[in-house]
Parts: sequence; structure tokens; C-alpha cells
Amino acid sequence: MRDLVLWLKQTTKPRNSPRTKSASTAGTVNQITRKRNPGDQYQPRTIRHSNAVVRSFYEFWIETGHGPLANPVPLDRRGSRPHAHHNPLDPFKPEGRIRYNPKIPKARPREIPDERWNDLFGALRSNRDRAILSLDISNAARASEVLGIRGVDLDWGDQLVQVSRKGSDDAQWLPASPDSFVWLRLYLAELAPLEPNDQIWWTLRRRDRGAGLRLQPMNYEALRAVFRRINAVLGTNYTMHDLRHAAALRMSRDKNLTLLDVQTILGHAHLSTTADVYLLEDEAVVIRRVAEHLAERELRAQQAPPPVAVGYEADDLAVLFGGLPR
Repeated sequence: MRDLVLWLKQTTKPRNSPRTKSASTAGTVNQITRKRNPGDQYQPRTIRHSNAVVRSFYEFWIETGHGPLANPVPLDRRGSRPHAHHNPLDPFKPEGRIRYNPKIPKARPREIPDERWNDLFGALRSNRDRAILSLDISNAARASEVLGIRGVDLDWGDQLVQVSRKGSDDAQWLPASPDSFVWLRLYLAELAPLEPNDQIWWTLRRRDRGAGLRLQPMNYEALRAVFRRINAVLGTNYTMHDLRHAAALRMSRDKNLTLLDVQTILGHAHLSTTADVYLLEDEAVVIRRVAEHLAERELRAQQAPPPVAVGYEADDLAVLFGGLPR
């Protein structure tokens, strides 16, 4: 396992075709979005996922009685030897982490500022793309959830969209902005009438898949092509998942929404996932807001205290509250 992790850290990922346009930007940081472009080596999260898969594989065969006596993917238990039995005199502790897992670097926020969002939305070339992005920035749905929307999943009266949640496939209604329904109506007016159970997202160009030229259901690769065209025009490296992060940060800053509301909209099982992954703030934004908070406190301190109400003596209130009456 140690040699496998060391090899994954140094080797180059196999590719179906060599890089062309992205060869000069592989592994570099985009100057506009401040996001790192995908490189040619495996990332720490990929290595950790690989270790978890290998350990789960051996755990399965050990439980069935057909595997090795000990799992070759050891856990890093602090203060005890690997694969040691539990001491009944000691309290139960978490199982432990995989010993050779690499550390994950601190994640940076993936927010799209309002001015960048205006540039991104202005670079779209069709009502379909405008409908997809405006819908996703309003309810933070995942790409697979948005692409799976059918005609029966649209509630035009209450402006709701029903999605099938990732993993559980549970149906959940999400609110959407009025603008997204306007763009959606303009897009659907360009298509032939659809059946209620038909997918609403279709390719703009006709393809021959063995039944003649016809429109094809839009998949994730077609959605990635939309962002490739946008990024080529703007010089950015945005993805569909960046809209989910941006929508989560927008909702978290609204005083009328709680963190539990954001968790429900994002469809997370644990509140820690919402707080630790999707609500990361840029340090510059935090510093600016704290500076505004301190300036506001200083301004309130410099303001004259309100006059004492009729029937009260200012000196008596000063003795009672330990200072000037506020």
C-alpha cells in the first residue's frame, strides 16, 4: 500500500488522447477564477478514494471468509498496533484513518462573483443554456439532477422543480427563480411539443444515432461542451459545480435563511458537509465584512446617547448602569 500511494503520487494519468489546447494550462492557476486547472497527475482526493475502495474490497472478502486474515490496507490507530483487538478497559474510539492517505490541501471557495456571473451569462448563445444556468444558480441542484428533469417535474404555478437526489433517488421539490422559468418557457417554445414524461433538455444539433437525424437527449458531456465554449471566450475555467457553490454561498448570506435551510436545498445528509465544503469564504471577503462591522461599531460609539425618558434622573441611571445612560 505504501508503494502504491507513492506510485500514484508520481505517475501520470493515462489519457485517451493527448492534450491539445489544455497542454499549456494543465496544473496552472487561472488568473480570473483563481482555480487550478486539472493536471496530468492524480490528486490527493483521488488517491484517498482509491485506498478506501481497495480496503473495502478486502473487507468484503474477509467477511465472507474467502479473503486474507488481515486487511493489507492498514488503519492508522494512534497509540496501538495495527489490527489490534479492542481492550475492554478502554473506551471505544473511531476506527481510524487509512495509514498512507495523503493530506488534502485547504480548499478554496468556488464562488462566482456577481460581476463574473453577468459576464458568464452574457456569453451564452442559446435560450437552453440560459435556462439551465439560471435554474442551477437559483436552487444549487447537481448537474445530473438538472439533466434528469422531465416535463412533469415542472410546477409552473408555484415555480418549483422536482429533482431526483443523487445517491438516494428521492424526489424533492426545489424552488427556482422567476427568470429561470422565463428562459425555460422561451427554450421550450423553440422545441416540438414534448410528452409529460419526456426529458426537457435536448441537443441543439441533430445527430444520427442509427435512426436518422434527430435531436438527442442532452447528457453531461454536452453540458461540459457548453462550459468549454464559455471558458474559451472569457478565459476562465468554470464548471457546472461552481454554480452550486455560488448558490450555496448566496443563500447562506441571506439573513432570512438558516444553515438548515441551505442543507435542505443542497440535499446533504449531514450539516457538516454543508458548512465545511460549500460555505467556504474567501479571506478577502471575510476581511472586508469584518472591517465594515468594526467601522459600524465605531460609528455607533461616536453617536450621542438618546435623551433620558421623562420621569428618570440621568445621574441615577448612571449609578444604576455603571456609566452614562444608553
